[in-house]
Amino acid sequence: MRGAVIHAPGDIRFETLDDPKILHPTDAVIRTAVTCVCGSDLWPYRGVEPIAAPHPMGHEYVGFVEEVGSEVTSVKPGQFVIGSFATSDNTCVNCRNGFQSNCLHREFMSTCQADYVRVPNAQGTLVATDEVPAEELWPGLLTLSDVMGTGWWAADAAEVGPGSTAVVVGDGAVGLCGVIAAKELGAERIIAMSRHAPRQELAREFGATDIVTERGEEGVTRIKELTGGIGADSVLECVGTAEAMRQALHSARPGGNVGFVGVPHDVAIDGEELFYSHVGLRGGPAPVRRYLPDLIRRVLSHRIDPGRVFDLTLPLEQVAEGYQAMDERRAIKALLKP
Repeated sequence: MRGAVIHAPGDIRFETLDDPKILHPTDAVIRTAVTCVCGSDLWPYRGVEPIAAPHPMGHEYVGFVEEVGSEVTSVKPGQFVIGSFATSDNTCVNCRNGFQSNCLHREFMSTCQADYVRVPNAQGTLVATDEVPAEELWPGLLTLSDVMGTGWWAADAAEVGPGSTAVVVGDGAVGLCGVIAAKELGAERIIAMSRHAPRQELAREFGATDIVTERGEEGVTRIKELTGGIGADSVLECVGTAEAMRQALHSARPGGNVGFVGVPHDVAIDGEELFYSHVGLRGGPAPVRRYLPDLIRRVLSHRIDPGRVFDLTLPLEQVAEGYQAMDERRAIKALLKP
């Protein structure tokens, strides 16, 4: 098969790779329907995360089951499936508590920008649709494997509720999906922080009521102006930088909550400041599997359309262009078709 391999910062190659095989009785192999480039893939691409040796890339996927291990009974060959970027058995105590992304047998997906993918823990990870969805719905379903599920987790962790005011820090795919989630969870006011006109427009179409272009303390000041000097009930931190975290914490009101889902890079939190702020803080890798059945229903019923975050579609063989376009902010998110 063919797939994306990162060799060094800025160096993504489309190469011939070994076909995936069933290695454990809990595995499945799927044929990729569509896959994509994630914003978190840009950390190694930009050299922020080290690359010890060339390795495959990609953790978002939907596809058709080709083969299953002997212990997999929840899906069968031919079915269309969606799975999480973090695999889980969906039976351990952490899974039963709703944190499948911290499953005791967790494995992170990392080879999905390819024609075929081996999925560990397939019994608990994969969710099949009743029938093969219309191809136009595949992009929306693909977002559920990470960015839409992660945006939902950000809103859930920040305790967005009916009538609340939510702030979304970050205008990438996760942040934009966070706007969808905040609206679905009943937020009355959704303030999206963005400096990019096309992303601002999409945020508004997804449900944002206000746009703040300022960053840092200027951004916090603007949030306070919009919230009567108090701050927001819920803040979704969808970037992962120190500045974004600081902005999120300072934008929340006393008693408010921050859901942080951006993979942290050089983020340090002042314990004393957090203590006196009365701001709640929760985050981590999104428990996507918890939300999959509900989000699949919302996409299939056309209630939400998170697939609109894909503004660049490429053949899988042009995966390097997808990375470059996202790195240069010429694209929000690149969809890849095998």
